Amino acid sequence: MIIAIDGPAGSGKSSTAREVARRLGFLHLDSGALYRAFAYVACRHGWDEMTGPAAESRVQELADAAITASSAGGRLTVELDDQPIGDEELRTPRVTACASKVSAFPPIRDRVNELLRGLAAGFAGGTVTEGRDMGTVVFPGAELKVYMMAAPEVRAARRLAERAGGGGAGEVSEASIRAESARLVARDLADSERAVAPLRPASDAKLIDTSYLGFEEQVERVVVLARAHLDTG
Repeated sequence: MIIAIDGPAGSGKSSTAREVARRLGFLHLDSGALYRAFAYVACRHGWDEMTGPAAESRVQELADAAITASSAGGRLTVELDDQPIGDEELRTPRVTACASKVSAFPPIRDRVNELLRGLAAGFAGGTVTEGRDMGTVVFPGAELKVYMMAAPEVRAARRLAERAGGGGAGEVSEASIRAESARLVARDLADSERAVAPLRPASDAKLIDTSYLGFEEQVERVVVLARAHLDTG
C-alpha cells in the first residue's frame, strides 16, 4: 500500500507522514530530502549562485550526480558517492533556499521520482511518501491520497516556532508571522502555477485542514483512513 501525502509548507505533512509510517510499520519517504541532496551538490559547486542560462547549463550535470538512496528500519538515507549526507548538511539555510530552485528543473524531478519509485517498489511493506506532487505525478495509483492544508498564518507560526527550536507559537512575534505568511503565500502561488508538477490536490485526495487540529488529531485521521482501506482491501 502507498499513502501519498501532499500539501504546502507548514501544513504538517512531513511530521504527520513520519508518525503515520511509524505507527503502521511503513517506509517513510521524504521527497524533500532528495531535492535537498541535489541542492547540496549544487551548493558545493557554487551553482546555486548562478542564474539564467549559466544555471540551466548545469542542470543535466547536476541531475547526473551520484546520488543514491536506501531504506533501513523504515527510514530514508540519502548518499552522495556512497557516503550518507546528514540532516545537518541537508537542512542548512543555503541548501533549503537552493532546493526550491533545483526542484523546478524537469531533469532533477525525473531523478527524484525515479529514486522514490525504486525505493517504494523495493520495500516489502507499505510506504508513506510526502511532498507536493506525490499523489498527482509520482504515485498517481496510490491507494490513499491525502492533501493537507492550513491557513497561511498558522503555517507561518509553525515554521517559525520550529526554527526557534520547537518553542510555542506565542513566542514568535506577530510581525515575523506576517512576513513568513506572505513568503509562504508567494511560494504557494509559484508552486501552484509552475508548468511542471504544480502543487494541487489529486482529484481523489482526502482533504485535511490542519489549521485547528493538534498533531495527534491529524495523525489519527490519516491512520484511520489507511486502516479502513487495509480492512476493505
